[in-house]
Amino acid sequence: MLFLQLHLLVVLLPGGDNKDDFQEPVSFQIIQISSFYNRSWVQNLGSGWLDELQTHGWESSSGTIIFLWPWSKGNYSNEEWMELEKLFRMSSIGIPQMFHNLASQWQLEYPFEVQITAGCELHFGEISVGFMRGAYQGSDFMSFQNNSWLPSPDGGSRAQHACELYNGDKVGLEITDRFLSDTCPRLLLSLLDAGKADLQRQVKPEAWLSTGPSPGPGRLMMVCHVSGFYPKPIWVMWMQGDQEHLGTQQSDILPNADGTWYLRKSLDVEALEAAGLSCRVRHSSLGGQDIIVYQERHSFTGWIFLAVIVPLVLLTGLAFWLRKRWTHCEAPCTIVPLK
Repeated sequence: MLFLQLHLLVVLLPGGDNKDDFQEPVSFQIIQISSFYNRSWVQNLGSGWLDELQTHGWESSSGTIIFLWPWSKGNYSNEEWMELEKLFRMSSIGIPQMFHNLASQWQLEYPFEVQITAGCELHFGEISVGFMRGAYQGSDFMSFQNNSWLPSPDGGSRAQHACELYNGDKVGLEITDRFLSDTCPRLLLSLLDAGKADLQRQVKPEAWLSTGPSPGPGRLMMVCHVSGFYPKPIWVMWMQGDQEHLGTQQSDILPNADGTWYLRKSLDVEALEAAGLSCRVRHSSLGGQDIIVYQERHSFTGWIFLAVIVPLVLLTGLAFWLRKRWTHCEAPCTIVPLK
């Protein structure tokens, strides 16, 4: 099984002819979020993710899986998907039922939220690793390791009690272990195979510059925007000549509606230094040819004027006004006698 996994990873992933390219694992995970509003109302949200690409949804009312891509079924048969639906349906019912039954004993206050994450990772040269974790109100609660549930240190006595209950269900332990060690890796490889046309696509980024709100007198906030690229890994840096500018600040990489990504890099600099800056973008779709974006010098002249001259004019005007007012207050007052 390990040889098959390694062979398929080489064939299916981009750049698979060079094993030095495989520094990051590829994963598939299922996320279930159960929101408990009161004893009679629980909302379940389910989703499946291939790395950071959502591939599946969950229709809680009918208990069916939603396939978000044409290849989201992978090479699985309808019978295999029906078995997975049954497994997820049991999870969406069993977890809320346990928390409802123990809400009074554990002194849980409504509303509260429970999160379950289950999946597997594959990495070149290593065997697949399965994982399953539970969280309560966003904090670690328990995890599945070596065919049993272990409480998190933050879970306290509630987590210990939950693990005792789950570990007493030997059939449930076997089903969970089989999903993590066998079903999930096969599903992951199946999705990589069926979706390789989309997963291996290369979309070139576009880059442009703008300025943000001024950080202070005589300073500029330079912003480099990079959008429309795929896959997600990218390198963007503000440059001073041939040197990387250490003051670069990066935003989160955010998804676009078309499945590509967007990134913003900001730099707080003195206005007089801005003319020598450029933004450099490196991405796998560019074939080794970096994008370098320079700000036009005549544009910088205007921004330098705004950042330096305008504050000086305002300060001069303020000083003149204060001096005039001070002089007015010190002038002798004329006393007019009353008739």
